[in-house]
Amino acid sequence: MVNVLLQLYPVIPATRTEREEQRPMGRNSERYQQLLGGWHDIVRAADRLGVWGVATVEHHFHSEGYEVGPNPGVLDAYWAAITSNVRVGQLGYVMSAQNPIRVAEETAILDHLSGGRTFVGFARGYQSRWTNILGQHLGARATLSPSGTPEEKMALLTDAQKAQRFADDKANREVFEEQVDLVLRAWSEDSIESKGRWEIPFPYREGIDWTMEATREIGAPGEMDDAGKIRRVSVVPAPLTRPHPPIFVSSNASRATIEYCGPRGFIPAYFSKIERASEYGRAYVEAARMAGRDYALGQNQALVRWGNIAPTMEQARRNVEAWDVDVFRDLYGGTTPMVFDPANPVDSVLASGLWVIGSPDEVRDQYLEQWRQLPAEYVVLIYHYAQQPAESVIENVEMFMEHVKPALDEVTSSYTSQGSL
Repeated sequence: MVNVLLQLYPVIPATRTEREEQRPMGRNSERYQQLLGGWHDIVRAADRLGVWGVATVEHHFHSEGYEVGPNPGVLDAYWAAITSNVRVGQLGYVMSAQNPIRVAEETAILDHLSGGRTFVGFARGYQSRWTNILGQHLGARATLSPSGTPEEKMALLTDAQKAQRFADDKANREVFEEQVDLVLRAWSEDSIESKGRWEIPFPYREGIDWTMEATREIGAPGEMDDAGKIRRVSVVPAPLTRPHPPIFVSSNASRATIEYCGPRGFIPAYFSKIERASEYGRAYVEAARMAGRDYALGQNQALVRWGNIAPTMEQARRNVEAWDVDVFRDLYGGTTPMVFDPANPVDSVLASGLWVIGSPDEVRDQYLEQWRQLPAEYVVLIYHYAQQPAESVIENVEMFMEHVKPALDEVTSSYTSQGSL
């Protein structure tokens, strides 16, 4: 079975002219308030339609009104309260700019509020405007390695800029992995200490003076020493799900990320063309196997796709032009290796390999072709709501669940039964 995860990128709806005339659109309170109402309707619909999970993104400072999503955990808590079956989560907390203790606490509470219907996503952070600011005390900077950058964008970088990007990428990964490890420890251990970027206690050598004698008697073992010093801390509460909720890691399918996720049982979410995702899907299986985890091809992996299902391909292209082109041109074209061609705006979007559009039959057939290369256990569907209206998002999810998911379920079942996964 293929698990469908609905990821909405919160875009305050506006034309390009309106964004210019009413700048900064990201602070338009009235439009954001309207966006929330329809968003909750979509989440309720996803719950009714049997969608596996609903999620949003963590991004900050989007003055332009694109991806206004600074606190996914708050939304998750509300969604848990208005749904009965769907899982709630995020793709994901940017761990190079987060406090790992706060993430462990918040996600554990979300797990309890949802009755175990949660998942947790981690990301490394590719947008320098906010990752560099919020990650400054950790020594983290945004990751945007020149690897995989198109030639026309590479030509704009000096050798020094390329070297700096590689250095930033390396530092970001080190911070990310250390932070995630601390979250895992906070979830699973009754008490923790740390001598890394986070000293626990602080200061680590001296400990923390603590006059609450009861801690020595009823707190976590070893938390307080005989001299009245705190030596460890207990992160409460523990998650309801044991050992912890499912963990997703957003990835552009770099081998380093795959080799990190596989041995830990993390679910990589591939924001990449099917050719690369298929290649690294096999690498994931091998990396997991080396650590004693036996996965079939596609199992415990997610393929991420934007898209539009419409009565005809022509209508789907018009929808992409109306709802996706502005975001692609202004945001993705400006912050990622994706290239925008103003002479062919819709074709630029489709050339990324991340969009699947057309009639129900055309979309089903495109997905089937991709699933024959990587029969992923999860598919993440992304929509630029509310640039795309709520009713259209709901219709798209309905058509996916009716026309596409059953066909993908057959593919994954066939691979599993043949033992070739």
